[in-house]
Amino acid sequence: MLIAYFSGVFRRLAVVSVLATALVLPAVAWADQVTVFAAASMKNAMQTVSDRFNEATGHDLAVSLAGSSALARQIQQGAPADLFISANPGWMDALEKEGLIVPETRVDLLGNVIVLIAHGEADKVDIGPELDLPGMLGENHLAMAMVDAVPAGIYGKAALKSLGLWDAVAPKVAQADNVRAALALVATGEAPLGIVYATDAAATDKISVIGTFPADSHPPIVYPAAAVTGRDNPAVSEFLAFLRTLAARNAFEAQGFIVMAD
Repeated sequence: MLIAYFSGVFRRLAVVSVLATALVLPAVAWADQVTVFAAASMKNAMQTVSDRFNEATGHDLAVSLAGSSALARQIQQGAPADLFISANPGWMDALEKEGLIVPETRVDLLGNVIVLIAHGEADKVDIGPELDLPGMLGENHLAMAMVDAVPAGIYGKAALKSLGLWDAVAPKVAQADNVRAALALVATGEAPLGIVYATDAAATDKISVIGTFPADSHPPIVYPAAAVTGRDNPAVSEFLAFLRTLAARNAFEAQGFIVMAD
């Protein structure tokens, strides 16, 4: 009788175990991962966005941060990105021309401004044609992201050229792989001055923002986002929708971004 009793118990436990597994498996299958290639200047904001997206949907974000040029080239070479957020339209345009993004998913997500920063505490300056930037640098260097490839560097060079300052400053520019690397040069004191996004400047208290470049001195700073072609991941559309939510907006605005997408 004991054998029959325990045999019945084990059968009931087995049924409960199968039912529990059946209930768990759909949730596991439903949870997915979205691989996002995002401009380095989005580092802090994307950490918050990742957490909030996971809380809202159960999906995970795998975020790869670098200069937009480097990320675009990786996508051109077949890197497994589900979604790309560039710090300027140019690199997104290049991918769209090659059929590497889904055009109908493209949206202008964010805006930004570029600022002149100094190591430690420093006085404010008026940024205009009369600014003696070469004199401020002396024998030292101006930290910038790569001026012909990385958006922050492209915008910075355009602003300096527009103000008539580029020719005198160009020999003193120390180019970094991305805007966060340029920020680090100033934060550590390796360069006394640098040009970065305002959102990057907010990431450390080791620098001072001493001036903001006039908006008309460079092209508008726009961060477009789009899904990458050929990726069969249903969670991508959920993430694109999430980027338009109040939770995402608050995360971006907290870091100083201008939210453009409604």
